[in-house]
Amino acid sequence: MSAPTKRVLLANPRGYCAGVDRAVITVEKALETYGAPVYVRKEIVHNRHVVETLRERGAIFVDEADEVPEGALVVFSAHGVSPAVHEQAAERGLRTIDATCPLVTKVHFEARRFAKEDYDILLIGHEGHEEVEGTAGEAPEHVQLVDTAEDVAKVEVRDPSKVIWLSQTTLSVDETMERVDQLRERFPDLQNPPSDDICYATQNRQVAVKALAPECELVLVVGSQNSSNSKRLVEVALQAGADAAYLVDFAHEVQESWLDGVSTVGVTSGASVPDNLVMDLLRWLAERGYGQVDEVTTANEKVAFALPAELRKALKA
Repeated sequence: MSAPTKRVLLANPRGYCAGVDRAVITVEKALETYGAPVYVRKEIVHNRHVVETLRERGAIFVDEADEVPEGALVVFSAHGVSPAVHEQAAERGLRTIDATCPLVTKVHFEARRFAKEDYDILLIGHEGHEEVEGTAGEAPEHVQLVDTAEDVAKVEVRDPSKVIWLSQTTLSVDETMERVDQLRERFPDLQNPPSDDICYATQNRQVAVKALAPECELVLVVGSQNSSNSKRLVEVALQAGADAAYLVDFAHEVQESWLDGVSTVGVTSGASVPDNLVMDLLRWLAERGYGQVDEVTTANEKVAFALPAELRKALKA
């Protein structure tokens, strides 16, 4: 009997979303326009390769705005920051460029709006994630974080008829709706956000993985361990029928033993991953006999976001 054909199913869409593309270009253009160093609060996006590349070009990554010298330029990451961070930057006389993803900004706006209307806001997300901290910081007295099923039981609201849920933009769609259903059992009048909070790119990448995973013994997701949307892709692949799924930053992290008995490998990448890292992985797989690559396309993305206003103004000057 002839050995089964080795092949790769390549997810499309994958990799950079519009918000990540905008944030990375923002730091690149800031370095070109103002020169190094350009300070960046937190990682501009959650990807080791991107952060290291920008660091080599003169970006300095800090945890908080108070680590930035007074009067210097600081870029806020794609994940967003709370009003307290903006205030801290203003107090230090920092020049700021806000690279918050417009889809995260939308959730911030929703948090402010429903806090103003005196709702209890149940924010579905992962504790400690920068995006969650930024959104919760918009209305800390109104927001309760719901991360796990156990958190659902702990929620207390003032008026069960004035409760709304919002979510971190990079979650698994299925996991989020599971939390919503659990919350709605406790609060039947729980309201949905005015528009979908989960990012279009996060959803599209999960749909693509769901389409290819049932045919794959192995799915490889290119992405970093601190990338929420990349980690969700691993979970989605396993739930959709892949025998195994792993998250790797680089091709050399793939263990040869993972390929034992594997004829079809699924490949995708998180929304903060440049496509050259995926191409490196495809070359690595081709060297091991997986030269046939079939693309699985479930959506065509045409979204693009304008650069932050502060930077557009400087570029026109």
